[in-house]
Amino acid sequence: MGNFALAHNRIRILVFAIAIILFLFSIRLIQVQAVQAGEYRLRAVNEMENTRSLPAPRGLITDVNGVAFARSVAATSIVVDQTQITYPSRVAEVVAPILGLPVADVQASITGKRKWNMVYENAKPATWQKLVAALATYNAQFPTMSPERIIGFFPQRGYIREYPSGSLIASVIGFVHRDGKGATGLESKMNSIIQGIDGKYSYANGYGAEIPGSQSEILPTQAGTNVRLTIDRDIQWVASKAISAAVKSSGAISGTVIVMDPKTGEILADATAPTFDPNETTKLSLGAMRNPSVQDAYEPGSTGKVMTIAAAIEEKKVTPETVFTIPYALKRSDKVFHDHEKHATQHLTTSGVLAVSSNTGAIQIGELLSNQTLYNYLAKFGVGSKTGSGLPGESKGILPKVADWSGTTAPTVAFGQGYSLTSMQATSIFATIANDGVRVSPTVVAGTSDASGNFTPATGRTSERVISVATAQAMRLMMESVVSAAGTAPSAAIKGYRVAGKTGTAMRIDDTCGCYRGYTASFIGFAPADKPAYVISVTIQDPKGLHWGGALGGPVFKEVMSFVLQSRHIAPTGTRVLPVALNESQIKIRKASDAKTSL
Repeated sequence: MGNFALAHNRIRILVFAIAIILFLFSIRLIQVQAVQAGEYRLRAVNEMENTRSLPAPRGLITDVNGVAFARSVAATSIVVDQTQITYPSRVAEVVAPILGLPVADVQASITGKRKWNMVYENAKPATWQKLVAALATYNAQFPTMSPERIIGFFPQRGYIREYPSGSLIASVIGFVHRDGKGATGLESKMNSIIQGIDGKYSYANGYGAEIPGSQSEILPTQAGTNVRLTIDRDIQWVASKAISAAVKSSGAISGTVIVMDPKTGEILADATAPTFDPNETTKLSLGAMRNPSVQDAYEPGSTGKVMTIAAAIEEKKVTPETVFTIPYALKRSDKVFHDHEKHATQHLTTSGVLAVSSNTGAIQIGELLSNQTLYNYLAKFGVGSKTGSGLPGESKGILPKVADWSGTTAPTVAFGQGYSLTSMQATSIFATIANDGVRVSPTVVAGTSDASGNFTPATGRTSERVISVATAQAMRLMMESVVSAAGTAPSAAIKGYRVAGKTGTAMRIDDTCGCYRGYTASFIGFAPADKPAYVISVTIQDPKGLHWGGALGGPVFKEVMSFVLQSRHIAPTGTRVLPVALNESQIKIRKASDAKTSL
């Protein structure tokens, strides 16, 4: 009886073990057949057949209104099974004119024993359809099995990158390599999200080569993410046209125009000249690929005086009507500094120093601040740091530490030399004054959208108060005098609008000799001056002959700003200009007038 019970227990244990094994097996079977079916199918295909990547279309890059700057267009590479070509020389004579290729090149590509060989890479789909139609017409004259018929050509799907606006915004957008990866500009900087995810397809293996026509999709492609910029194509076009004309007429080596919303930091235009066509990059030089608005640092010259004066007002060292004795020349340490035009000793107010862009006046104002204080304000305005624009290759410029300053550094810095910045940084400085003293980081990217059209706004923006509202308002009023008849840029004035700005004419560092040679001419301004809506900077490098910032940059500013104000429906504010005294005589006249009125 005991043996029977023992045997019975063993049987029960055995049955239970078998049941567990069957249960585990069934779970594994479900996992293989349902949960991991795609993975195992792909693995099986990889083992039994060969696979290739199926290119995914890159995402669009558009302007703020959805106008495409960069897009992927379906292309059809034309391949051949050489073993199906009976008479290569005759076939080449028929096919070459259709593809627009030399007969000898086509004959070389279709002659041999390869089951797969490229004939025409990334052709437009219409080219393939044209070839199919032509071969059908040609083959119709021969019996079905005739060796005279031309067969063996097959299509292979892919994409090419197309830039509908050509050179309009090439320095910002960039272009892609032949392998479809971003090479420069935003195409490179944002490549990881624009490029999408390639799919896979299988193909039959014909003696080590892909047999055309045997392809079967395994994994579908995932299109890249679309990128929407803050750029307005129409404003970009006007800015590009204006700066191109200015560079050409002045014989300059390059020029840049940036249009910025000072409240949001959005860049509406980033135009450069010369530029390039991203559709034709085979002979493109490294220099042409650059975006000078963020990559080229230069000494700003007199546009930098706005920071010196703003700092002095903020620190309560001066007011807009503090009077200074302004000589033509002024010696500091072992160097003599002077104004750009010889003049008798003047008695100018702080506003007058800014209006006529006096170097000796700016030096005196800067001397009211300690070197460290002046340095700190320049740093707060963004000199010496990247703006965070989102554009690749951005330079932070050069702002030497105070410990490295010599006896002539402080006076040089006070009137805008001895440090360097980019056009984007310079635009941001003026935008800070236009935005009541708050610096908002500029950006060219509005956001991204997925394949379903779900838009995600860009993040990571920063803002920082640099000067008080009162100081910013005082600066704007003073800067209106620059575009007056008594200032250095009357050519920037726009009828019906209050305009404020500052000219710059700086000695330019020539990298070939490491010395000063030539000039950087610039004008940066905003409008309406009492309620700034947009800031525009114009920078022209190494103009020949006439090189004053007001004369060269002022008209470009006027042309672009006039269009921006009209296209964005910015009406004149209608407020009255409150003139500030530019010299001691005007202060005396006003005081006499006030005294007479009070009587």
